[in-house]
Amino acid sequence: MELNKEKILKAGKIVSQVREYARTIVKPGVPLLEIAEKIEAEIVKHEGKPAFPTTFSINEIAAHCTPSHDDKTLAHGLIKVDFGVHIDGWPADNEFTVDLENSEENKKMIIAAEEALKKAISIVKQGISTRDIGSTVQETIESYGFTPLINLCGHSMEQYELHAGITIPSVNDFREVQLKEGLYAIEPFVTNGSGKVRDGRPSGIYELKDNKKPRSNLARETLAFIEKEYNNLPFCSRWLIKKLGLNVSLALRELEANGNLHQFSQLVEISGSKVSQAEHTILIEKDKVIVTTM
Repeated sequence: MELNKEKILKAGKIVSQVREYARTIVKPGVPLLEIAEKIEAEIVKHEGKPAFPTTFSINEIAAHCTPSHDDKTLAHGLIKVDFGVHIDGWPADNEFTVDLENSEENKKMIIAAEEALKKAISIVKQGISTRDIGSTVQETIESYGFTPLINLCGHSMEQYELHAGITIPSVNDFREVQLKEGLYAIEPFVTNGSGKVRDGRPSGIYELKDNKKPRSNLARETLAFIEKEYNNLPFCSRWLIKKLGLNVSLALRELEANGNLHQFSQLVEISGSKVSQAEHTILIEKDKVIVTTM
């Protein structure tokens, strides 16, 4: 499929604009649900759509933590703010980490992730191997005295497909997979712990896997809405409850049991240690690389 550069760049520009706004509202004690809804509303205001639910993964939670529809959790700790934008399915993904504890170690972990991302982007070009990118990220993170996460990676992206097959590690994976022209997210993960994540609690974030017919009318109607509204992009129970009402929770359980939906788990650092992250989306062309979300 041919890339739509115009829509890819537009999505990235919206991410950049919304990120500046998001940084002003992520403050200690503010409800995460309020922040998520404001970020997602700002995306729509700029004529984009959320590419996935806004997530706030705090401290040892590395990824996949989005507020529920009635969430009372307040912003705190080392908080990773991850959101994306799409234009007709063409995505832009980004993430930044904020220290809400005024901790010197937190600040150092944030710098390590940002510097690793910066150095990775500086060497990216058509034909570079994932091994070379991972080695650069790993060396940078370890130079700060921290550990990269070995089992969370960046990824290639396509239209309506956030994870399109190629992974970009935060370590030397000893693989010579070469990056071709295309769209990629680079996202180093830094921890002061063991360097791996495990599955945690269910996240309330789902992805469509199969359109086989479920039993109940409610589930069938919900499935039709999901196919039309989100295609293959992730969505969350919070969004559906807001649009379709509380009863949709029953439909989600049925659809998950029927194999229509996959629910992501929260991802937690195995030793319970903190995690920071930084992320940008890049477009690799034959003769140049564009950071779409800068």
